[in-house]
Amino acid sequence: MTISAVTRGETAVPLLTRLVARINWRVLAGAIILFTLFLGMFAYVQYGTDALAGTDGYYHIKMGYLIRQEGLKPDFPWLPLTILNPDAYYDHHLLYHVYLAFFAVTDPGVDGGLALTQSAKIASIIMPAMAFMVIWLLMRAQKIPWASVWAIGLFAVSEAFLYRMSMPRAQSASLLVLALGLHWLLQKRYKLLIPLGFAYVWFYNAFPLLIVMGVVYFVATLMTERRIAWQALVYPTVGIALGIIINPYFPENFTFILNHLLPKLGGDSIPVGNEWSPYKTWTLVKNSGFALGAFVLGAMALGWREKRMNKATLVSLTLTIMFGYMLFQSRRFVEYFPPFALIFAAFSIGPLLNDWLAGAWVRKRPYLRHLLPIAMLLVLALPLRSTLTDARGLLGDSKPADRYADASLWLRANSEPGAQVFQTDWDDFTRLFFYNTEVIYLAGLDPTYTELYDADLYDEWVDITRGRVENPSQAIRDRFGGDYVFTDLKHSKFLDQAEADPHLEELYRDDYAVIFAVTE
Repeated sequence: MTISAVTRGETAVPLLTRLVARINWRVLAGAIILFTLFLGMFAYVQYGTDALAGTDGYYHIKMGYLIRQEGLKPDFPWLPLTILNPDAYYDHHLLYHVYLAFFAVTDPGVDGGLALTQSAKIASIIMPAMAFMVIWLLMRAQKIPWASVWAIGLFAVSEAFLYRMSMPRAQSASLLVLALGLHWLLQKRYKLLIPLGFAYVWFYNAFPLLIVMGVVYFVATLMTERRIAWQALVYPTVGIALGIIINPYFPENFTFILNHLLPKLGGDSIPVGNEWSPYKTWTLVKNSGFALGAFVLGAMALGWREKRMNKATLVSLTLTIMFGYMLFQSRRFVEYFPPFALIFAAFSIGPLLNDWLAGAWVRKRPYLRHLLPIAMLLVLALPLRSTLTDARGLLGDSKPADRYADASLWLRANSEPGAQVFQTDWDDFTRLFFYNTEVIYLAGLDPTYTELYDADLYDEWVDITRGRVENPSQAIRDRFGGDYVFTDLKHSKFLDQAEADPHLEELYRDDYAVIFAVTE
């Protein structure tokens, strides 16, 4: 052994010793226990059903499988009559699909989708648990007393929030990014917002929220510190711009962002499920009442405090109000308002707790330091039980995982690769795609994608699926290139027209679906 090798070895050992010595093993052990608890509670919610929450998760986990098999940018020929056609496809959940690829191992054709469904469930337990850990880190960095108890409170604020977090969709990753962005802003670690903004673009199309958060922080800093924090605006914007430009789908991604977001913002887009519609007021009170209560408690604490509101509290208050407004416009934003309402409550009440802990009364009775977190957990017991149980019940109401399994696998075995399937419902695509990627489909993920591609074709499709067209086979064949028709049993008017059409031959029927062949 050379002298230099000995020196390097001797240098490495003290360095490793110093690194180990810097670890707060108590905090690390607490973090591991907390993360395990989060995993357990999300698993309790997740396994209220064998199915996945919602429908889009079937598409997302299958994309993870395709990325695992084919690489970062698999071909996407499956929606040729939409703005996601092969020449314009943009995977706006790319990084989330890469995350899912670590779990997605088995083709649904092997076991009817059982393994891939379970993979999606496991991934949908881990990601929101990580998001909750980042919120714990955020509150701990702000010196909120008993940050772990506050973080556990995230499971008590809203059953609808837990349901959304349990979906195999990127909203849990979005919450993680926003919580991390707020943490780094409050720590003044502005440069980290560049890679964070870059990653956010690759994760989810809600990335403009990071810039909005930067604006809120900029204004709050100006108001409380009389300081211009330009970095809060510039760095996330730079990161997002780089994420758009340095992207395997550029420039298609830029076109898609305009086509996807503007119809939603304009308010004239066609309906895309109920997640874009607002909650009725009483429904919101029932499914997110504890989040509303947390916001009220935070507001009351502001009135109780004698000191001026600090920057962190002002930022969290503004963000909570903003997300509350968004929630009243669309129920899908229930993924943001409840956690930020709790963060605001923690930031507002935290200084009061710190003052109380520093007071002479507590110093003379140190046991109170241990009694208060126990009391907080006891207060949380009822909402935790109620919210977790109700969220598990929401998942339990999900449509069966194998709803279209038999029909899709039958079509996979009995059709030629590349055949065109005419569907009567755009939202059936995710399950059909999950089981069968040997054929291509008419519409999927969002009906707006078909309307933007060809509005006249979209209107004609709607007329056919609603049974307004007699002998629809000719249009299905000539206008849509359809070789097969897939419909559920609820489209009774279409089924009446199809059964009377001599060029639609019924090939398959079960309790959920019917498949026709389009004949000459």
